[in-house]
Amino acid sequence: MRRLVVSSGNKNKIKEIKELLDGLDLEVVSKDEIGFEHFDVIEDGDTLLENSRKKAVELSKKIDYMIIADDSGIFVDYLDGAPGVYSARYSGEDGNDKANNIKLLKALDGVESKDRTAAFKTVISLVMEDKSIYEIEGKCEGLIDFEEKGENGFGYDSLFIPSGYDKTFGELPSDIKNTISHRYKAMKSLRDMLEKIL
Repeated sequence: MRRLVVSSGNKNKIKEIKELLDGLDLEVVSKDEIGFEHFDVIEDGDTLLENSRKKAVELSKKIDYMIIADDSGIFVDYLDGAPGVYSARYSGEDGNDKANNIKLLKALDGVESKDRTAAFKTVISLVMEDKSIYEIEGKCEGLIDFEEKGENGFGYDSLFIPSGYDKTFGELPSDIKNTISHRYKAMKSLRDMLEKIL
């Protein structure tokens, strides 16, 4: 069985990826599970693609397994695409979901529902054992709600209402989110690719 290492220490993300790749002839592990919990890459790219590629390529210099890394962000039209590539550190503190959500709500204070359009985007970089690279993108469009709702998910999930739904990702059960989300769409393309090469 071939091993796929996820270049991330985010437990929520790892869980989601393992669920989405379940059933493949593949052992999916996080970098932390193979002793690289202190391996961190500074995400200083100007795009999601630059960041995801950097995270995958830098880890591939140290190990010879398949590696995936992703970078995701929420792009709000009214804010000219912000927070975008800075989504995880929008409030200045990397990974503080609560502070990021509060800042986004403040930035949209007084903005009508029709002008709160946004898109979640994910870019996945896959580095193979021979160091060849594949890149895939997934996108989910929707709106930013007026307050946080729901306990499911992480990041901006409690604020984002996907198109065609009246509940946030934070309110939707994971089996629904996992069939419509940006990460699902990118992972579905990745899964289709892996099924052909495994």
